Amino acid sequence: MNTSTTSIAASTSAAQTGTTARAPAPQAPRVDILEDAEGITLRADMPGVPREHLQVQVDGDTLTLRGQVQIDLAQGMQPFYAELRTGAWERSFTLSRELDATAIQASMKDGVLELRIPKAEHAKPRRVEVRLN
Repeated sequence: MNTSTTSIAASTSAAQTGTTARAPAPQAPRVDILEDAEGITLRADMPGVPREHLQVQVDGDTLTLRGQVQIDLAQGMQPFYAELRTGAWERSFTLSRELDATAIQASMKDGVLELRIPKAEHAKPRRVEVRLN
């Protein structure tokens, strides 16, 4: 029988062994991007990221999403064993010139960040009226 068991007694933290732990590299959140005539909606899964540790930044034509996961412990408590205490999410996108980066709207619910990025006026479909002479 092949089983995988984590030994709690044998586990030691970097602080206990005197070694320095490296922070893990940020993970790229999974995203869905939906397009309609008015713009795009981007949904990014960023579980565990509170609003105060979330950053949405536009620099030129680059949109960057960053989030820091921080699981707070009760005052005076130290973790005996923890597989997830901190972590980071980060992902960047190049925005099309057809999008209006100055009008981005962002909201977060249940660990999902949702951005609404409207199309610029010149990129929106328009109807041309045909007149009879």
